[in-house]
Amino acid sequence: MEISIETITHARIDLPLCAGRQSGMITRGSVDSETARLHCWPLRKPSRYTLDMNQGVRVSVALAIIVMLSSPLRSVQAFPVQKRTTAARKPAPRRITREMILEAQQRLTALGYWIGDSDGKWGEASRHGLIAFQKVEGRPRTGRLTVLELAALNAANRPTPHERGAAHVEVDLTRQVLFVVDGGGMVSHILPVSTGSGKLFTVDDYTQPAITPVGRFRVFRKLDGWRKSKLGLLYFPSYIVGGIAIHGNPSVPVQAGSHGCIRIPMFASEEFSDMSPIGTPVIVYGTGPSPQTNPQP
Repeated sequence: MEISIETITHARIDLPLCAGRQSGMITRGSVDSETARLHCWPLRKPSRYTLDMNQGVRVSVALAIIVMLSSPLRSVQAFPVQKRTTAARKPAPRRITREMILEAQQRLTALGYWIGDSDGKWGEASRHGLIAFQKVEGRPRTGRLTVLELAALNAANRPTPHERGAAHVEVDLTRQVLFVVDGGGMVSHILPVSTGSGKLFTVDDYTQPAITPVGRFRVFRKLDGWRKSKLGLLYFPSYIVGGIAIHGNPSVPVQAGSHGCIRIPMFASEEFSDMSPIGTPVIVYGTGPSPQTNPQP
């Protein structure tokens, strides 16, 4: 019979006989291995048959322990040993590989999202493309590729335009995206945008809310390269009404944040300008942020 160290350490072993060292009596008792003490109590009064305790105490105790440990009919009573348990750890997130990035880029391109080249490197263009996808699909706008985002890409379909017919450009203020729609009514290119924030701003001593107007417009003026305005820099602007233009900007937040213009990512600005010559129809629809009211005097 095998006895573990833990069992022996916590065991209290009952002995059939125990020798009283001082009294010279045969007694019954137990050994508490935690305190290494022998506990005895009288079994009967000493008689002429009593052993010499000074000589027999060690033999009696040793024999009793051997009998108890070797007998299959007796068991050692022990406290259960508590095993150390560790809290369940969450599995580490799966690492995104170059192959997975390439797969995501190819899938974005197949769905119409504008990301430039599919080179297996997750750069600014890929991040903007994923943000546009997340906006269209109603997902959190993180721009971060994960296994879940890759699965969503593989399960998605190319979005449909707001209107069909002749080639045109659509700007969805609700989802903050831009669609380039070809002559066959298919969405060929999708970009994230940032439109009017609805906040008040002041220029030339005139305070007004930052609103991107809704309606049907046409590109009526274009400029190449940078243009400096009183409200900031515009890259390859295509004007659609008044001073409102579709233009590149280094800052394209995931929410509406402009003074009224339609900001698009820098990497696509020049090519978009080439794709939308003067006269290109632009349809702006949806709901942007509510405009703030003028402060009371």
